[in-house]
Amino acid sequence: MLRIRLSRHGAKKDPHYRLVVSERSSPRDGRFLEIVGHYNPALKPVRLDLKLDRIDYWIEKGAQPSETVRALIKKVKQAT
Repeated sequence: MLRIRLSRHGAKKDPHYRLVVSERSSPRDGRFLEIVGHYNPALKPVRLDLKLDRIDYWIEKGAQPSETVRALIKKVKQAT
C-alpha cells in the first residue's frame, strides 16, 4: 500500500521535510517513489511547496496521505 508522508531532513533541532510517496512498510527516511513537495516549518513565513497535480495523481492510484499531509494539502487548497 502506498502512502504520502513526510520524510525528515536537516540538522538536529532544525528539521525540514519532503513530502514523498512511498510504500507503507518502508522506513520514514527510506526508499520512496517520488518527491511531491517540500515543507519547512522553521521559516517565517512557513515554506510549503506542493505539486498538487502529482499528489492528485497518486491519490487516484490508491496512495493514502498521512494525517499531517492531509492537513497540509487542505491548507494549500484553501489558500488557492
